[in-house]
Order: sequence, then C-alpha cells, then structure tokens
Amino acid sequence: MKEMTTEETKQIAVKTETETPDIKVIIANHSHIQYVQTILDTIEAAAKVRGTGIAKRSPEYVEQKIREGKSIIALCGDEFAGFCYIESWGNKQFVANSGLIVAEKFRQHGLAKRIKRYAFSLARTMFPEAKVFGLTSGAAVMKINTELGYNPVTFSQLTDDESFWKGCQGCVNYDVLTRTERRYCICTAMLFDPAQHKDKKEVKDTIKELKKQLKQK
Repeated sequence: MKEMTTEETKQIAVKTETETPDIKVIIANHSHIQYVQTILDTIEAAAKVRGTGIAKRSPEYVEQKIREGKSIIALCGDEFAGFCYIESWGNKQFVANSGLIVAEKFRQHGLAKRIKRYAFSLARTMFPEAKVFGLTSGAAVMKINTELGYNPVTFSQLTDDESFWKGCQGCVNYDVLTRTERRYCICTAMLFDPAQHKDKKEVKDTIKELKKQLKQK
C-alpha cells in the first residue's frame, strides 16, 4: 500500500475537521426538558453495548437536575448530542459528575471530553470548595478525568452520604458493592481535591464562559 504524503495527511485532517458537526455545549435549562427521555434511552443503550453496569435515574430526577441548572447538554441544532449532570453530596463537601453520554452519531469528535470539561467546570463554579469525584468503568472517562486532575482513590475517600450510594442500586453490579461492604466494585473511584490541585487553563476558561451563561439566566 502506498504511504500517504504529508500533504495528503493534512487534507484528510482538514476534511475531518470540516465534517465535524457544529455542536453547542451549554448549561441545560427548562427548554431542554423535552430531551429527558432521549437522554435516558441513550444512556441505557450505551450501557447495553458496553456490557457494563449503570446507576439508573428516573425521568423526574434528570428533569430536576436540568431545572436546577446542574446539567450540561450538547446540541447540534435541535438534535440531542450529549449530556452530563452534577450533584452535591455530604453537605456540599463533595460533588459528582454523572450520566455522561454522547449520542452514537456524534462520537469520535472529542465531544465527551468537551462535555466532561464543562460539567467539571460547572461543579467548580457552583461548589468551588468541594472535592469532585466520580465512579466509572470506562477507560475513556478515566483518561479524561486524569487530564482534568483527578486521581484514583479508594472508595473510603469518597462521600459517606447514603443518598449517593443508594443511587448505585440500579446498577447490575450492585451486589459486588454490597458484598465488599462498599470497599470496591467494578468501577474505579477518582477524585479531584481543590486543596491539592489547581484548575488547568482550559478549565479556567470554561468556568468564565459558564459564569457568563449563568448571569444571562
């Protein structure tokens, strides 16, 4: 097979960039409640494909996160592209990013990383003193978390808020969590401690952008 020249490689890169959908990533508001069922269906479908567990959320819960301004949505025009939400735990000492999902047709464009950065920045904006944590079984999310400054930790370093752990009951691997007395599970625990890490430049820039969005509400 003939090896591509540098110029041919550049042309492919430009073409790929041109074909990348123009996707807007913003703080979700009441006008986006119409996407709740699509969000839940997309999360469930992705979990089945990966064969991994998932903490199920009700339509009412996701709608609540949207109304509270605690979620990030990605849209290509009016078409749903991705979603993530945040929630505080343990008297606001901890914040978790949850429900990260990208619609299948919009994958391979770095959108998951964008949404995750926005959700992380939203958490840092609304709860600047809180530790940000997550549970994930996905290698891609682990990589994104690491780039944002998260470190792998033991489950004992996460919130002891029973309401958070109750949310894991809808996961098919919940029995692992209970058998080990909540010491570990299939997921990896990751934590960002603002007392030990500073936000990176791209996060600071995103925080500024989100603050402008919040002022406009």
